[in-house]
Amino acid sequence: MRFLNLLLATAFCLSSCSRRTGDKDDTTMSTKDAHSFARPEEALVRHLDLNLKVDFSNQELSGTATLQIDNLSKGSQLHLDTRDLRIDSILLDDGSTAKYDLMPAVPYLGSELVVYIKPTTKKITIAYRTSPQAAALQWLKPEQTAGGKQPFLFTQSQAILARTWIPIQDSPGIRFTYTARVSCPAGLMALMSAENDTVLHPDGVYTFKMPQAIPAYLMALAVGDLRFHPYDERSGVFAEPVTLDKATYEFADLPKMITAAEELYGPYAWGRYDVLVLPPSFPFGGMENPRLTFATPTIIAGDRSLVALIAHELAHSWSGNLVTNATWNDFWLNEGFTVYFEARIMEKLYGKEYEDMATVLAEGELRKTVAALGEDNPDTRLYLNLEGRDPDDGMSDIAYEKGRFFLLNIERAVGRERWDAFLKQYFAEHAFQSIHTEQFLTYLEENLIQGDGKLRNTKIRDNKWVFGTGLPDSFPKVHSAELEKAQALAADFAAGKTIQNPQGWTTHHWVYFLRQLPAQLSPAQMEDLDRRFQFTGSGNSEILCQWLEICIRNQYTKADASLERFLTSVGRRKFLKPLYTALAATPSGKEKARAIYAKARPGYHSVSSGTIDELLR
Repeated sequence: MRFLNLLLATAFCLSSCSRRTGDKDDTTMSTKDAHSFARPEEALVRHLDLNLKVDFSNQELSGTATLQIDNLSKGSQLHLDTRDLRIDSILLDDGSTAKYDLMPAVPYLGSELVVYIKPTTKKITIAYRTSPQAAALQWLKPEQTAGGKQPFLFTQSQAILARTWIPIQDSPGIRFTYTARVSCPAGLMALMSAENDTVLHPDGVYTFKMPQAIPAYLMALAVGDLRFHPYDERSGVFAEPVTLDKATYEFADLPKMITAAEELYGPYAWGRYDVLVLPPSFPFGGMENPRLTFATPTIIAGDRSLVALIAHELAHSWSGNLVTNATWNDFWLNEGFTVYFEARIMEKLYGKEYEDMATVLAEGELRKTVAALGEDNPDTRLYLNLEGRDPDDGMSDIAYEKGRFFLLNIERAVGRERWDAFLKQYFAEHAFQSIHTEQFLTYLEENLIQGDGKLRNTKIRDNKWVFGTGLPDSFPKVHSAELEKAQALAADFAAGKTIQNPQGWTTHHWVYFLRQLPAQLSPAQMEDLDRRFQFTGSGNSEILCQWLEICIRNQYTKADASLERFLTSVGRRKFLKPLYTALAATPSGKEKARAIYAKARPGYHSVSSGTIDELLR
């Protein structure tokens, strides 16, 4: 097979490349990562060795980060990313104290750390400590955990928050291996995105090794009262003791998912694949930290109906972790591929009709996102321009779902067999590399389109999908007979007809049913729905969130207690944002939102609180 041998120094040069013309294009794409102060063409971090102490009382990590570097230019400076770190000292590998400059902070990016090195320097050691306000770190009191007895710490480094707990070159285009030694209070377990022990260490000291090179955003640490249940020799689940049995049952299909993924696109490259269930304040559904997916407890529904999220994070072991977006402008290369891969895993395990339902639901959310942003909004392009902005702005349904439908469009244009062969080759040839959008499109041209102008311009239409705003007219159609049943039931209810409780419905059915109801419902209709289907007391977070949004819109006050309980116990931004947005639509609702938020905010991660702060400002 043909390998794309790209030097990292080339990937980060300051020159730019322009897109070939087709449907329409005059886009120029810079290869410099606008969200990092790193200059990897000069000096590059190859390996990190961490030695950290976890201090819950002061909400601080302290210790040393030893960086092995490749001084490519034989120059005198190493440029690193930091944010809110206190630097105590820096030593060079010859034992001398290094001079350094910590530059003034820049919004979102933090402070550039310039370390003055020698042409012969191969290693530096930075003694430092984190701030209690470090954006990646969430320190939880015992009462904020499921068990209620021990404190908990977890990190969320994506997109550019690794620099708030490690002085590092924090760019997705820079990969390094790492080892670590973490000291935490006795009785707690420490885990990282690395090779993990599965047993409790009485002394609270844990060591870690990550032999495969990863970007900084995949650095992860969790410390808490945790236990482990294995599924087989390479997969299992970590959780708080009170959650472990439920989590073990919920994720029992994990070994089958790994097998299905390998059958599709090649061997799993990371050794073990384990899942860690975090406390409910975790701001995302999941985070694909290599070897150890972080997962929200909101996917534990008791019936395994929400495990597509696990398939998604597993798929990242290929798309994202193995082949990585080189900059955050290229984020769709991670998420669009992963959502597509997730769908293929779920289809393989649970059938085409099940996945068709999920795809139709996703299309509805994507179209809602495009309508909210505006068809001509540049943020509806797959390839984004996030310079001067927080890259978190690019983490919308556009990257995830428009990216997925673009790949589905290619699959239909060339046929599944040919597309699968291409993807398997793509993952193999770009393994442990970071890639730009331009490089992917060139690879697509050379290895799939192969000069077929008709295929490219009338079917695949990659320029329209990647650089065009809105949704192309080549958007693939997906049909679900099962969801038509939910739509029919919603129409009957809206028409005042007597409806029967359906049997055997999945989460997909119920969510679609709720979305098809009229925007405005009478008090009697709200009462009838709640009495008949008991939505207010649902233990399924997806169904409950959809219902609560309807309750807010229709001022159904009997759900107020459930709404407040949900918003004060769940920190997942996917649920928080639509509910607070619905509340903020009216003056009285906004007042209610602020009252609830005052109670809830201390339990939210900074990723979620930053979004809600802006929304309720």
